[in-house]
Amino acid sequence: MFYRLCFLLSLITLLPVQGWAAPVQQEFSDWQVTCNNQNFCSARNVGNHHGLVMTLTRSAGAHNDSTLRIELGGPENALPKIPAIAPRLKIDATALKLPGAHWQETPWLLSTNDTPTINAFLQHIQEGHALTLTQGAQTVSLLGLKAALLFIDDQQKRVGSETAWIGKGDEPPLSVPPAPALKSVKKLNPTPRPFSPTESDDLLDYGTWRMNNSQCSLDPSRREVWVTPLTDDKALMMVSCESGAYNTIYRAWLVSRQKPFASQPIRLRLPFQPSDREERDVELVNLSFNNKTRELITVDRARGQGDCGVQTRWRYDGQRFRLVRYAGQPTCDDWQGPDAWPTLWITR
Repeated sequence: MFYRLCFLLSLITLLPVQGWAAPVQQEFSDWQVTCNNQNFCSARNVGNHHGLVMTLTRSAGAHNDSTLRIELGGPENALPKIPAIAPRLKIDATALKLPGAHWQETPWLLSTNDTPTINAFLQHIQEGHALTLTQGAQTVSLLGLKAALLFIDDQQKRVGSETAWIGKGDEPPLSVPPAPALKSVKKLNPTPRPFSPTESDDLLDYGTWRMNNSQCSLDPSRREVWVTPLTDDKALMMVSCESGAYNTIYRAWLVSRQKPFASQPIRLRLPFQPSDREERDVELVNLSFNNKTRELITVDRARGQGDCGVQTRWRYDGQRFRLVRYAGQPTCDDWQGPDAWPTLWITR
């Protein structure tokens, strides 16, 4: 019996604690790294780049899919009118010579997904200070790039492997652990029964009553109610409640579609603990519902331009809303909107 118990305990210690990687987002001088729950990592320069951004992405596992993009964009640039950037790139005031032959070029984009080409390029530039453009103030600071690459190597358990960018060793590619299995969130009927005119009127009346009896600071003349079918027997009700300079806080309920109406407040809770906040509960900021994807969306903007903050997407599985995407951009640098922010959590 004792030996059997020891054997069972040894099996338990070998079981993984969780079936996903812990999402992480970290800055290294002028570089930001984001790795999601599948250990897919992206890195880019942030700060005063004036619209010239280099982005690296790399998947987990031995197969090692990766991409590299150097592009000129952002609100300061009228892209169709600019001269091509590839011939104008410099590294530390010297014309940049591109190693490898597998590059794709457009006037404002230089990119490759060829692994040997990416490896050679990173080896060529990682000790430099900056990539710049002739006849322009745009710059890709290389301060922190090497640390960012080493962080990705460590996060994906590549240190000591032939596939590592910085911590290279002799271990074969198959020594790198694969990406964790992608979690799924059940999809319900995408076309719930539409409201009848009577249903719609009754639910809007109920929503108006809830709005008028909620503790909200928003001026009553600016409050609004939205009601949409969620399932054949449940509706989603959203009420604008608080407002700041560029964010509006909502309250939301799951409501039965037949009288007497029964409602349940919607609370959104993350399946992981973000490193930049104490709570896992997500506030209903700038709440919306996409009828095509059947997703509830929050966008917490850190400033009015909407170039930084947190976006979450949730899917109703018949019991509660579950997270399907969490994206965050902590640095406000006029580069991307919410739909393009790097992801820390994804599902099927």
